[in-house]
Amino acid sequence: MSIKKRILVVDDEPDQCALVQRILEKAGYVVDVAYDGCECLQKVRAHPPDAIVLDVVMPETDGYTVCRTLKTNRKYCHIPIMILTAEVSPLTATRFSRDPDLYADADDYLPKPASAEEITRSLDHLLNR
Repeated sequence: MSIKKRILVVDDEPDQCALVQRILEKAGYVVDVAYDGCECLQKVRAHPPDAIVLDVVMPETDGYTVCRTLKTNRKYCHIPIMILTAEVSPLTATRFSRDPDLYADADDYLPKPASAEEITRSLDHLLNR
């Protein structure tokens, strides 16, 4: 019997969190949610997830800051982060961004709206590499 992977979904829109949560639970993941960057960081410190699905535009602490904070911390840098955002600037939230203010060492990036297949395929890939 395999242990189910735990995913933390972070978005300030409760409907978006619920949608992604349903998609991931249907795919067999255990899902926790956070509604802003500060709550995300608290949950990661309390119980690190196997992966994070992270929005960028959020109040208080945005997704870029969350990603940078986790990826520069030796304790959490191994956690795969998939950015799922409506922010559509070129290569917005990936390690390939040329704008240092937008740079985030995310492991994958999907624009909203993303299909259930795209979301689960990305997470499966990140968790099995």
